[in-house]
Amino acid sequence: QLQLVESGGGLVQPGGSLGLSCAASGRTISNYVLGWFRQAPGKEREFVASITWNGGRTLYADSVKGRFTISRDNAKNLVYLRMNSLKPEDAAVYYCAARRELFTSADYGDYRYWGQGTQVTVSS
Repeated sequence: QLQLVESGGGLVQPGGSLGLSCAASGRTISNYVLGWFRQAPGKEREFVASITWNGGRTLYADSVKGRFTISRDNAKNLVYLRMNSLKPEDAAVYYCAARRELFTSADYGDYRYWGQGTQVTVSS
């Protein structure tokens, strides 16, 4: 069973940067597509970014494209989300997710494994 634990959330001012990490255990992540999703209060969970098993292909939501970067280190069983130029509307609980498929997906229903989430607050 693959287990995921996010870290790195916190409070950041608008325009600032923050890096999230997701540590996997139980299985190697090298066979999994990994993704980040987020959910703000009163809103549905939405796709942020995903990355294929070897990092060869990434997919981003239009709202974060050019500001966020997803990456992974299979040797360390880690996936990262670097967030720059943060906006108040980026505030949410951020979740790491995994699916054992070759292709990325923006549909949260396609991901079987989920972390507990880490809170990101963007405020001055």
